Amino acid sequence: MDNDLQSSDFLVIGSGISGLLFSLKASRHGTLNLITKRSLTDSATFLAQGGIAAVTSSEDLFEKHIEDTLRAGAGICHRDVVEAFVKAGPARISEIVKLGVRFDKDSEKAEYELALEGGHSNRRILHVKDHTGQDIEDALARRVREDSRITIFEQHMAVNLVVSNDRVIGAYVLDVKSGRIRRFAAKATVLATGGAGKVFLYTSNPDTATGDGVAMAYRAGATITNMEFIQFHPTLLYHPKIRSFLITEALRGEGAVLLGLDGKRFMPRYHPDAELAPRDVVTRAIDNELKRTGAEFVLLDISFKDAEFIKNRFPAIYETCLKAGIDMTKEPIPVVPAAHYLCGGVRVDMKGRSDVDGLFAIGETAGTGFHGANRLASNSLLEGAVLAHNASLAASEFVAKQSLDTDIPPWDPGQAADPDELVVITHMWDEVRRVMQNYVGIVRSNKRLTRARNRIEFISKEIEQFYWDFRITPDLIELRNIAAVAELIIRCARMRRESRGAHFNKDYPNQSNEAVDTIIKKGYARIQ
Repeated sequence: MDNDLQSSDFLVIGSGISGLLFSLKASRHGTLNLITKRSLTDSATFLAQGGIAAVTSSEDLFEKHIEDTLRAGAGICHRDVVEAFVKAGPARISEIVKLGVRFDKDSEKAEYELALEGGHSNRRILHVKDHTGQDIEDALARRVREDSRITIFEQHMAVNLVVSNDRVIGAYVLDVKSGRIRRFAAKATVLATGGAGKVFLYTSNPDTATGDGVAMAYRAGATITNMEFIQFHPTLLYHPKIRSFLITEALRGEGAVLLGLDGKRFMPRYHPDAELAPRDVVTRAIDNELKRTGAEFVLLDISFKDAEFIKNRFPAIYETCLKAGIDMTKEPIPVVPAAHYLCGGVRVDMKGRSDVDGLFAIGETAGTGFHGANRLASNSLLEGAVLAHNASLAASEFVAKQSLDTDIPPWDPGQAADPDELVVITHMWDEVRRVMQNYVGIVRSNKRLTRARNRIEFISKEIEQFYWDFRITPDLIELRNIAAVAELIIRCARMRRESRGAHFNKDYPNQSNEAVDTIIKKGYARIQ
């Protein structure tokens, strides 16, 4: 038997909420291999603090959640997708609860304790203190580990999808521990690799968020959409030693205010909803204040609230801030904006189907049209859960009609040698991220985008040469992917000649009258 070939009905790449939920559902209909490049719970879901948005209160309405989502999406949301996903929310919440997640409840009303976040017209955020994602991830991972029909491959990194006769039949995967490339054959391949925050220098995302799924799908011929809409979260903890720690929007939902270093509140000057304005508005306001004053950070203050309330509602943030020498019950928290969420991605329908046969994409990797130009707070876990459910049904139907193609040639390293200077990878990694941060960040311009395109194109050629000359390493795989995703973001941003949602171009400061998607596929790019 070929030990380098693994075969199954389903191959799932990624282990956040969408990958784990899909696996639990699809495993009822066939064998399933789940690969994840670090540990099973190493994902953006694990870091999610705020919660999951859904209509679960009698005081709320689907129509309100739909309109809030459409408003935040600035005209780019696909209404049919929004309506379907929002209305599916309660069923997916019930399912997550049955799987072991215990959302906070109001002891007096015996109802869920719902939080309010920016852009929402009602309290509808279900949460577990301020570590909702961790609880969801742990509960799902526990169930996946107990499922005998699922085989888990941790420390395995997908390198490329395998395409045969215009159909994806599996993937080449690096076994990180052994260093060898293994072949995974499957009837249906599902990308659940998360976002691409590590393309930028400052991000709230985990180190795993290098846009692997989008890059691999593009190389396999799938259509990519709306990559210019990178949502920057307004409030990342500003600290030299604590990286990528998000300060949830729920803090502002409970009354926290943003202050300049002069101690004065500034958000009322930018939007009537002040601190509860949509994320793109708050982010640009902070960015403008930093550039206007020359400060390196602004302040987020909730210290005027009761100390016990703060400790009980936000225990994880309180403890982390204490480690940083900040007592948030007595003083404000220094914060900066950071790359947070990819609103576009691999273009799929409501069932997660891409336009390449056998290839599905779910979660943040997918571009469904649900988030439009700017994601509404806490809608990400909702989309992950709904799309995982829909895709599991569609993929199961697909698998039932397919034969397994295991004709995947062994990986051929050619004349590749061991890397002689790993510092080259480190340097290129840093350069890509700095170019993106400086030229394709919160505020863009035609000149900045042209500079970014020229520089990334040059770096990408160097990376491809390195890729073919030397043996595959985890850092090289991720470097190749972030450069590919950087190019896609720049190309989409150059096509969009307006400012809308999370995309702001100084040369086109106004929103156009026509709401369209940007579309990129190998060989062409267009506005649609």
